Amino acid sequence: MNNGHPSKTARKVALNILTLGEKPEMSGVIPPGIIDATEKLLVTSGAAGTTTVNLYRSPQMVWVCEAFDWMMPGQFEAFAHRKAFFDRQVRESLTAGVVQVLTLGAGYDTMGWRLSYEFPNVTFFEIDHPATALLKAKGIEKMGPRPNLHLIAKELRLHRLTDVLRDDQNWDESASTLIIAEGLLQYLSTQAVRELFIQCALIAEDSRFAFTYIPTHQDGRPDAGPRKELILWLLTKIGEPWRWSIRPDQLVPFLRASGWANAPELLGKHTNRGVELYAVAVKAGRTRCFQERGVNA
Repeated sequence: MNNGHPSKTARKVALNILTLGEKPEMSGVIPPGIIDATEKLLVTSGAAGTTTVNLYRSPQMVWVCEAFDWMMPGQFEAFAHRKAFFDRQVRESLTAGVVQVLTLGAGYDTMGWRLSYEFPNVTFFEIDHPATALLKAKGIEKMGPRPNLHLIAKELRLHRLTDVLRDDQNWDESASTLIIAEGLLQYLSTQAVRELFIQCALIAEDSRFAFTYIPTHQDGRPDAGPRKELILWLLTKIGEPWRWSIRPDQLVPFLRASGWANAPELLGKHTNRGVELYAVAVKAGRTRCFQERGVNA
């Protein structure tokens, strides 16, 4: 990501969510309230003007997005299913006893703002690099801050996650925690991803980690679909290249080496869409704890 500039990808995802709201068939997929909340956040934060928002909330933009879907087939609608997946993970985790939710690289996602009102006894945290986080905080302040939603503006490539959370008086390292990394890991280096998983294993005694990842193509690079060369070139050109990916068959040993155990029983049934894959991990040695709670996402 470009240092000192808000994430272009985060803005693009938020605008795509608005456009997905114009597709009737997505009404049963997109989490309730996400469209209006996203529009308010983009406008109040200054990330997008009303003209841009109105354009993306139009049938014409649906046609444009679908026309460009040839570049990454299925990825347009995949954003809706991705949001639904993480919304489901939060709700099921709270049912299982989680009382603390941490979103890494939150961008302009509104889940923390929406659910912190619905679940006032749960504490929500978001961490993102300052350029995006401070802009988002400006919007949240105008929308109506939540006492149980805490936005932290820190660049995790420069600060250890354990140190960042230790410095926050609201963080409870003894609380059962859900950690979320949505559309984030592919932008980090291999070493940064490994360190992040290790750090996440240390921040809470009882936790699960829900994330998306990009599988590795046979040529060793991230598999961005049939137009891989073009996509990877464009991402590099805008200053937000994909750096990390992993083959699905390598995920379990990777997690085990980082202090986690894969938890496929928590994924539930879903159809792979776009180029991203979903995964849920639990702290190694505590898998049974989550299983005994009997909640599948």
